[in-house]
Order: sequence, then structure tokens, then C-alpha cells
Amino acid sequence: MAGVKRKSEDMDPAPNGGARASPYMPMFETFRAELDEHHDRRERINKASRDVTGLSKKIIFNLQRTREIGQPTHVSITKVIDPMYASIKKILESFVPDLEGINAHRYHYNISPGIQEFMEAYLFHAYLQTQRIPTHPEAAAALPEGIRLTQEDYLLGLFDTTGEMMRWCITYMATNGKLPGGGQGGMGVLADMQAIRGFLEGMDVKGSRDLKSFDNKLTVTRQSVEKVENGVYSMLVRGKERPKGWRPDAAADGRRDGPEEVESY
Repeated sequence: MAGVKRKSEDMDPAPNGGARASPYMPMFETFRAELDEHHDRRERINKASRDVTGLSKKIIFNLQRTREIGQPTHVSITKVIDPMYASIKKILESFVPDLEGINAHRYHYNISPGIQEFMEAYLFHAYLQTQRIPTHPEAAAALPEGIRLTQEDYLLGLFDTTGEMMRWCITYMATNGKLPGGGQGGMGVLADMQAIRGFLEGMDVKGSRDLKSFDNKLTVTRQSVEKVENGVYSMLVRGKERPKGWRPDAAADGRRDGPEEVESY
């Protein structure tokens, strides 16, 4: 009975007649505030990642208009893409405080798609200008301070860059009737793509959280290189057999980011 009495006393109303406040309520209110803050931060980063992805795709589409390699980007294109780069930088800088400390790892999954797409645009742009792929440290320096570039995001962006190199190369051959990039035998871009494929095939990614993405993207990269190899073969070996108006198919991986016919420089 003594136990029953104590239970009854615990359930007694407060002196003012209201329900007695639970001593655990402040703790749960703190948890609720932390969860609300977590969800708000995650949504901000998700939106920022989508915005960066969209702007990066527009940069890539405009870069596909270039018809020279190893030279500065034509002024007509830089006038379009420079404001996009500035917007991306502003977006990334705006949520640097949300990615400080442990949050850099906690929300990496949310920002990763935008970072990968930006890497694709940045690496493709750099390659068109210099005919070389920036290293991981060089690419990391292109991001605002406080935004971390993981090896996985860099490599996944590089995988996608090979797809853009393939589209650019096929369009170049169809437009100019010759092979792009110079180098031995005039096959500089193809040789570069083959070197990148070899590098990616030699990567040991066991234990990576993006192992499935690596496998899928490596398959697409191989298809992209094979597409250019077939285009080069058709131009060099079977050039005289090509029907009038022959045009390589640029949709090697079934993806088209814009109309086929665009003004080029």
C-alpha cells in the first residue's frame, strides 16, 4: 500500500490546480529544437546543392559550343558562364557555416551531388583551355574555403567529365571533318580519354561508400571512350566509304543536355 500511496502522491496536481510539469520536458524541448535545426539546415543544403547542379549543367552546355582546344574560352561564352560561376561561389559560401566541424561529414551526402556536378563543369572547362585535367588539390582550390572536396566527389566528377569530352569530340569531328587535339597522329583528345580510362580502371575503391556509383560510372566511361574510338576509326580508316552527310552519334550514353545544333565558337 505504501507503494500505491507514493504513486498517488506523484500524480497529485500542482498547487495551483494544474497538471504537474514533467521534469523531463526541458530535455525533450531541447531535442525538438535540435531536430528542427537539423531539418532546416538539411533542407537549405539540399536546395543549395540543386541550385549548384542546375548552374553547373548550364555552364557545361555553353562550353559544348567551343570548337577549339588548348585556347582561352571565347569571350561570347565567358560572358555567359562567368556570372554562373559567380552565382555558384555565392551559393557555396552562403552555407559554409552549416558545414563546420562535424557537420562537414553529417551533411556531405546532401551537398555531394552539387559538388560533383560543379567538378564536372570545372574539369571540362579546364581541359578545353589547357588540354589537361586539374589534380585533386587544384580542383579543391576552385571551391570556396570551408567547402571540402572529397576524393570520391572529385573522381565521380572526373567520370562524368569523360562523357562531356566524348560529346565535344564527336561534335568536333562532325563539324570540322578532322580529329581534335593534335598530338601524335592528331588524336590528342582520344589519347587523353584513354589515359583517363586507364587511370580510373586502376583505382582501388574497395570500401568506398560510392562503390556502386564507381562501377556504374566506369561502365559509362568505357562506352564514351569506345564511342570516340569508333568515330576516329570511321574517319581515318573508312573515311572514303562514309556516305555524304555522315555524322557521328553524340548520344553514346543516351544523355542529351541540349539541342544538337548550337552556335559554336
